[in-house]
Amino acid sequence: MKFFVDTADTKDIADLAATGLIDGVTTNPSLIAKSGRPFAEVIAEICALTSGPVSAEVVATDYDGMINEGRKLAKIASNVTVKLPLTLDGLKACKTLTGEGTQVNVTLCFSANQALLAAKAGATFISPFIGRLDDIHLDGMELIHEIRQIYDNYLFDTEILAASIRTANHVKLCALAGADVMTAPPAVIKSLVNHPLTDKGLETFLADAKKAGIKV
Repeated sequence: MKFFVDTADTKDIADLAATGLIDGVTTNPSLIAKSGRPFAEVIAEICALTSGPVSAEVVATDYDGMINEGRKLAKIASNVTVKLPLTLDGLKACKTLTGEGTQVNVTLCFSANQALLAAKAGATFISPFIGRLDDIHLDGMELIHEIRQIYDNYLFDTEILAASIRTANHVKLCALAGADVMTAPPAVIKSLVNHPLTDKGLETFLADAKKAGIKV
């Protein structure tokens, strides 16, 4: 499973990229706004930090506006993936942009039927929002399983990009469900390495090495 980091903080992206664990980045207007910097400038800097896909979202809601903004975003860097909302105009724009060779991430997916439409429109990625479904007492992971089965049934190339990841357990369940990609905030990705028995074991090894006077 590929790991994307969901942030516009270039320091966090650089730190995680140095571990070799990050395969791409997802952003949205809310994350970019937090940086307080020009939109295109932030996207360009992020694209320079990773060779993987960098999702940059349009703010237009009509077809013509999305096409205009999508083409501008695609010119920022070769690894920009244009992020479009899962609406009829968004799907139409997806068909046009993918036809031009631009990668597209169709976002705000909350049903298997929506995911089916995105695949038929040629989306590179579909982003089902797990955490937001959990928030309204629906099973976000069930949606990942449903999309996986549908895509496998018809051999769609669209990759399932599990989004709105809140916990380390979400990451594990996405991997078990067969998601192609997951995107999560830096803190969630960093938390995956943590385990109390790892900490305890390392503490014991270091204590024993000190007693024995071991130096490398």
